[in-house]
Amino acid sequence: MVITGAASGIGRALATRLSRLGSPVAIADVDEDGLKATASALHGKVLTRVLDVRDAEDQLRFAGEVRDWLPAPLAAVFNNAGVAVTSSVLDAVPEDDDWLHDINFRGVVHGTRAFLPILTEQGEGAIVNTSSVFGLLGMPYQSAYCAAKFAVRGFTDSLRQELAESAVRAITVHPGGITTNIARNARVRRDPTGLGRSREEMAAQFEAMTMTSPDKAAAIIHAGVDRGKARILVGPDAYLFDALARVTPTHYNAVLTRLMRRPRRTEAVR
Repeated sequence: MVITGAASGIGRALATRLSRLGSPVAIADVDEDGLKATASALHGKVLTRVLDVRDAEDQLRFAGEVRDWLPAPLAAVFNNAGVAVTSSVLDAVPEDDDWLHDINFRGVVHGTRAFLPILTEQGEGAIVNTSSVFGLLGMPYQSAYCAAKFAVRGFTDSLRQELAESAVRAITVHPGGITTNIARNARVRRDPTGLGRSREEMAAQFEAMTMTSPDKAAAIIHAGVDRGKARILVGPDAYLFDALARVTPTHYNAVLTRLMRRPRRTEAVR
């Protein structure tokens, strides 16, 4: 298995789960310290690689290293690395948007193109690309993130059609709110709502709304890949987003806003 973004969050949870089940894992991330922490928690054969997924040539070199290192056919490549930017469209900083697109979309493209020849040559395996529920619906103040995640979805859907006659699969993953550090590491110039919240306050509010742990997300993704799914929804909120995209494709945000204003069941019991 190959997993990018493995220094934390879903990537680390996937690496831990798959290693525990006996799979050799090649893990990559730009965060060297986090990558070492992940590797130290793994039980089996592991290859670690500091990798900036924006670098297409280095992705190709990494693929060559994996080909030489792997003791068995490559079962799956999880293109999972991702970052976030929070801004209104009006106040967006192009450099921030480019940074996000280069990682969240082009990083997926580079990873797919680097490893796809290995999978097609061996005649089996899966490319598993992480989109988001924000690749199903466009959300305010997340235009760059949504654009990249919609692009991942479209790119992977196109690849799936190209691979229809082969045993190599292309899979999209749409996580809902997962309790990771993505919000705390986001680029935020100022609170786009005008409420004056700090980065820490916005991250805490996001984390309070998340519904799925990284370990649970990894279990769902693993089960979906094993069952041959082409699209994997992760978390109950992912199913809500998917339903809203079908039922009310232009007015979903009003529905979500009303739902978010309702007290959670645990609050109502108090």
